[in-house]
Amino acid sequence: MLEPLRQGLPPTDPSGVAGSASCALPARYEAVGGARQFTRSTLDRWELSDRFDDVALVVSELVTNALRHALPSDPPREFPDPPVRLHLMRWSSRLVCAVRDPSRESPVAGEAADSAESGRGLFLVECVSDSWGWHPSPAPAAEFPSVPLYGKVVWALFRLSDCAKNGM
Repeated sequence: MLEPLRQGLPPTDPSGVAGSASCALPARYEAVGGARQFTRSTLDRWELSDRFDDVALVVSELVTNALRHALPSDPPREFPDPPVRLHLMRWSSRLVCAVRDPSRESPVAGEAADSAESGRGLFLVECVSDSWGWHPSPAPAAEFPSVPLYGKVVWALFRLSDCAKNGM
């Protein structure tokens, strides 16, 4: 499952993977809170609680963007498979959070007016993470299994400090 998500990420040593966790998210905005809870419990288990604030901000923004911009405007009440999935992957010196959604549209960092209440999500992701990017998802979505490249994965990378590297 991790191999398709590594596509487009900065080079990493596959033997250095220290942990991975994934959760499916429903097509509802309440999923953002669930994604944050999942992130907290995963980082606690990996002894990376000190990184929660930054990682949770990025997870919240990526999941919100997927729910707001990547789902059909009139989605079915329930998808056969949850349409958004959060992946957290830890290497010895890196942590990656990746969000898969069913849209093939590239994420676009918008220019938000000072008074705007939204539109700064990818700017925040860029400021808080060490790098971010996206790539088409190499696996078909459940509702379109005959389409080989459907959807995308948006990821953000965090470098871990020497203290965190020694924690596992």
